[in-house]
Amino acid sequence: MSENKLLDLSFEFAVAIVNLTDCVSLPKSSYMTDQLARAGTSVGANIHEAQYAHSKKDFIAKLEIALKEVNETGYWLKLMYETKRIDEDSYRNTEKLCGTIRRLLIASCRTAKDNQ
Repeated sequence: MSENKLLDLSFEFAVAIVNLTDCVSLPKSSYMTDQLARAGTSVGANIHEAQYAHSKKDFIAKLEIALKEVNETGYWLKLMYETKRIDEDSYRNTEKLCGTIRRLLIASCRTAKDNQ
């Protein structure tokens, strides 16, 4: 897997999350959109930060944080979909990208741990 692919996908994901949360205008949804925005944009931030890790251990830790954040993002996406805050197409498209990043992060963490 190319590191650039994960970097590019995580940035694309952050843009999708920002655009999605901007479309939700229900006042009672603000806590969910805030959580979704924080978790969704944190994924790419941690992946990018991992590129300048001080050590292999630090690199793995950053990727594992990104993995936790992508899992949390999946939770908020599903909750917003199930409570009718976002439409099915938005949910499916964003969740698909979320799943792709999750799988790439799992593979990257395993590879990095195996090469320690």
